[in-house]
Amino acid sequence: MIRLIVSDIDGTLLPYGQAELEPELFLLIRRLRERGVVFSPASGRQYHSLRALFRPVCDELAYICENGSIVFGPGPEDSAQVLGKTVIERAKAVELAHDILALPGCRLLISGANTSYIPEGDPWYENFMHESKGNNVALIARPEDVPEDIIKLAAYCPEGTSPCRHALAPKWEGVLSVASAGPDWVDFNLADKASGLETLCAALGIGLRDTAAFGDNWNDAPMLRLAGRGYIMSTSDPALRGQFALQCPNVLRVLENFLETGEI
Repeated sequence: MIRLIVSDIDGTLLPYGQAELEPELFLLIRRLRERGVVFSPASGRQYHSLRALFRPVCDELAYICENGSIVFGPGPEDSAQVLGKTVIERAKAVELAHDILALPGCRLLISGANTSYIPEGDPWYENFMHESKGNNVALIARPEDVPEDIIKLAAYCPEGTSPCRHALAPKWEGVLSVASAGPDWVDFNLADKASGLETLCAALGIGLRDTAAFGDNWNDAPMLRLAGRGYIMSTSDPALRGQFALQCPNVLRVLENFLETGEI
């Protein structure tokens, strides 16, 4: 029986290029909640950004944020319980930040618990992260100036992620999780969405077999494998899609089917 549903956002619930979730989703989330089913976004996005996307139901959800590096329980933004946080060793985080800054065509993003830290002097990028992505943003002169624990780093690569991965993966894979998160982001952290799902299940007292997960990209794969039911989007990379038996053209239709067939 499904008691917890976790879903990636970009490319899964939110088609690339689309800015707002379908209003029908919020109705389905409320219907699921009435049946005792918890819904949780599972994303590389920041907590503040995710809450804005889910504004009509934002206090009712749990959140797996920053690719599993921090997990929040339900409640208001300023008082929701942190259920788990995975911190990167400071020296390693700073070293990686400088490696990203040295790459041509890439921009650095450093994540704290609910703040994105970006280098000063790039107004376009600041506006992009604040206005387009909806993040809390703070400017720093250098990576060493981040005033809190670092839980994730990312490289924004508008020309594609392959050059960044080719340059940095040989050094950093095995030290951190290195994963493409959509067509223009490469994420680096110690956690992943699977560990975020484990943290959330432990906090809620829900067994992994009673979960369903949805995703479309390589950084979703560990979560999909761990969940009781892992659904890969039919628009995903064929090489990834072939690894999963359950394929999904539309998450909302699967949620609706859960409700109609009584699988929850």
